[in-house]
Amino acid sequence: MNAEIIAVGSEMLTPERVDTNSLYLTGELNNLGVEVVAKCVVGDHCDRLAGAVRQALERSEIVILSGGLGPTEDDVTREAVAQALGRKLVFHPEIAEALERRFALAQRQMAEVNKRQALVIEGADVLPNDRGTAPGQWLEESGSVVMLLPGPPHELKSMFERQCLPRLKRLAPAQAIRTAVLRVVGMPESDLDQLISPVYKKYLNPVTTILAANGEIQVHLRARCATEAEADAFWRRWPPPSSCCSATASTPATATRSKWWSAISCANAAPPFQWPKVAPAACWASASRRFPAARTTSWAASSPTPTP
Repeated sequence: MNAEIIAVGSEMLTPERVDTNSLYLTGELNNLGVEVVAKCVVGDHCDRLAGAVRQALERSEIVILSGGLGPTEDDVTREAVAQALGRKLVFHPEIAEALERRFALAQRQMAEVNKRQALVIEGADVLPNDRGTAPGQWLEESGSVVMLLPGPPHELKSMFERQCLPRLKRLAPAQAIRTAVLRVVGMPESDLDQLISPVYKKYLNPVTTILAANGEIQVHLRARCATEAEADAFWRRWPPPSSCCSATASTPATATRSKWWSAISCANAAPPFQWPKVAPAACWASASRRFPAARTTSWAASSPTPTP
């Protein structure tokens, strides 16, 4: 399944605010095997936001909106999603009463405008907010899911973990995403891509991304598999034998990497590949929320084969 994330709020379009919610949501979705294929930030404009929601639903099965669920006039997420789906907003008196009780416990008088938070899109499930006043909403539309989550990170995280994750686990097909990271120095990004593109363009899985970082070039190989066990096994056997040229090495893991780079040299029809001048180092990185079980590998200039 694919997902898109829409951060809502004109303040997110200024240099004073950064959208950290989408980073958290991306990590959680990736842990479920869901790929985030697009993110965007939309200001407090109902028509523009409704258009962004419609476009996202045309492309992806999961659309998550964060922010814009407050009580003020510039909180337009409810109205925009209702407009995009062609549904009505329905006032839920029980939500308004719960809000009044929450304010009473704090010995405060609830403003009339807070009742806007009791407006629910027709057919939506209300997601309770145990950290704030803005309830979230969960909608299903033509095989897709739309989630409306509050903007404050502590409210969003609690709601997503308690209310959304259990639902997504039932809906999302079993899948695992794993990323291997190969680090190379001493070679420009364009030269590296020219060497390896004849190999990586043959495969849709894994997907290859080349990134320039401080002092190094990173090659990210991102694979999607049905289970975590298959994902781990995928990297143990990658690349497929059909893509490899003959090579010798001392260990199976080294042989696999050596064959892959031999394939690169053969495909490029160039002189023998010169390993970048880097200190030999390799490890399985500990599982992280962003890239579970990411593998990091470097090579030494003096080694005839890559250090696995």
